[in-house]
Amino acid sequence: MRYFVYICFFISMSINSQESIDASLISSTDLKVNQIVDIDNFGIFYYLKDHTLYKQNKDGTSINYSNYQLGEITTANTFNPLKINLFYQDFNMVIILDNRLAEIFKIDFNTIQPYKYISHVSTGFDNTLWVFNIDLQQLELYDYKANKTRFSAIPVQSLILDLESDYNYCWLLTENFLYQYNYFGSMISKIENTGYTKISKSDGHLILQKDGNLYFKHKKKEAIVPINLPKLLINQFLLTNETLYIYDLEKLHIYQLKIN
Repeated sequence: MRYFVYICFFISMSINSQESIDASLISSTDLKVNQIVDIDNFGIFYYLKDHTLYKQNKDGTSINYSNYQLGEITTANTFNPLKINLFYQDFNMVIILDNRLAEIFKIDFNTIQPYKYISHVSTGFDNTLWVFNIDLQQLELYDYKANKTRFSAIPVQSLILDLESDYNYCWLLTENFLYQYNYFGSMISKIENTGYTKISKSDGHLILQKDGNLYFKHKKKEAIVPINLPKLLINQFLLTNETLYIYDLEKLHIYQLKIN
């Protein structure tokens, strides 16, 4: 009986031991931009440089958008390429662009009622944005066409670090927890944050950064596992399907992940 217990113990340890994700280097390319926004499935490259959003095609041609009156773009989200949103935190304003980078909507949170002081913005479904309201310390799903808040989460008590979303889910990273909500506004998971500071998502999977290293969370699993990478200065990272992009302010490194 004692030997049987030992065998079960070692089997359990093997099953629950920490796994990892392998990453194979595809290429490294010289690059000088302020911020990488996205590289989509068609190879379209979105980036920020000198207060300007650029959309560059695979053939090298590009278009751009800038609004120097509003200054620096805090974040840009191109998850819906037909409704790209640019957040100007200094002016508490969001500009919505179409796929030709023409303005189609302007949201001035200073003038709407009730007033919203926003720190983070991400894309929602239809005509909505996920926004974090600093005054109320809560996540909201805001319909900018109807000027209506469709959903308000329970206020959080810790510093907000990052916000990511797609049409189905929204992930809110705070100093204490990583929250996941569905598009109805229901919280579907809450994981303790053990030091993660940034997140990126693709197809429901997450990449998380902690202490200069990257970790992977499968959309169907609770475990967060390390990604096997060489020592890199990671200024930015993003995931498109199983392709991981890492930018160190001088080079763009492209890795292929082996996701089971």
